[in-house]
Amino acid sequence: MIKYCDIKGITRSFEPQLSEAVNRVIASGWYILGNECKDFEQQFAQYCGCRHCIGTANGLDALTIIMLAYKELGVMQQGDEVIVPANTYIASILAILQAGLKPVLCEPTWESCNIDPERIEALITPRTKAIMAVHLYGRCANIDHIEKIARRHSLKIIEDSAQAHGAITGGRRTGNLGDASAFSFYPGKNLGALGDGGAITTNDNELAQTARTIANYGSQKKYVNLYKGVNSRLDEIQAAILAVKLQRLDTDNGRRMDIAAAYNAGISNPHITLPMAGKREEHVYHIYPIFCKQREQLRQHLLENEIETLIHYPVPPHKQQALKEFENLELPITERIHNEELSLPCHPAMSDNEVQKVIEAVNAFSIQG
Repeated sequence: MIKYCDIKGITRSFEPQLSEAVNRVIASGWYILGNECKDFEQQFAQYCGCRHCIGTANGLDALTIIMLAYKELGVMQQGDEVIVPANTYIASILAILQAGLKPVLCEPTWESCNIDPERIEALITPRTKAIMAVHLYGRCANIDHIEKIARRHSLKIIEDSAQAHGAITGGRRTGNLGDASAFSFYPGKNLGALGDGGAITTNDNELAQTARTIANYGSQKKYVNLYKGVNSRLDEIQAAILAVKLQRLDTDNGRRMDIAAAYNAGISNPHITLPMAGKREEHVYHIYPIFCKQREQLRQHLLENEIETLIHYPVPPHKQQALKEFENLELPITERIHNEELSLPCHPAMSDNEVQKVIEAVNAFSIQG
């Protein structure tokens, strides 16, 4: 079986460095808010090209804390609106709601699966305070267009970079494309921990200090609390692991790009639509999505050929029971993406033979019945 994402294989490829890092932390006796986290934050901020990185417990917390910090700074108020792509993973929307703000769902473009800048301005109201640029599947959102809209309307740009570690557009990396950015280090991400983890990056000194304080119970000094904060810290073991894996992120992203290029060149089945090609560095292929009206037939065909696939995502956010207040929205592009998307294996542990096997199996698919 060709696994969708071979986490064990990827992890083995970093040995013995990972075990050495973990053992170093265990021996140190310091497990929260120590030098490992501080060192990783400095390295990741430098990698992204920005001033600040604040480690958090996970990516959802990172997004939420950014908006909570803006509320503490008076930039946003309870009930203010954040425009967000309708086809994103639900975490993007949950973060807005958890911060006491209102998500306004915007259709993506079919070609990019990222938020459609041409539709954003029609959704702006006096309560709009930010645009959330989600770099879905690992592809940079159209940040140049989004920046122009944000400047015209004095809006913040919040990046959801959970799937796009290391992607570059216009000479800048994700994490340094907006006013603030949130990353997830879930194990399957391009830069993945061996557990949960996340981070906020920003060039805004005041936002960084406020976000760091909120993430530590609202405290800068022990037992003195400035805000009604939360407990969301990146622990020392995960920080040490991430520091090891960061050194190889560009190389591993390059392997993902090579696999995607092979798929783009090799897959020629008329029943399948491939993702839009763009500049190589603008897509780090956390997910390689293909689209097929007969998705379940295709998925079963690939499974019979010992190829594991996933769907990102089978139910769009506005059709989830948790978000039933949005169920009456008409979002045909979002629904088409969710009805047709199928994710092929695309990760650094794949061999060339496995890539070729996937290509041959996809090309051999035919519609039954």
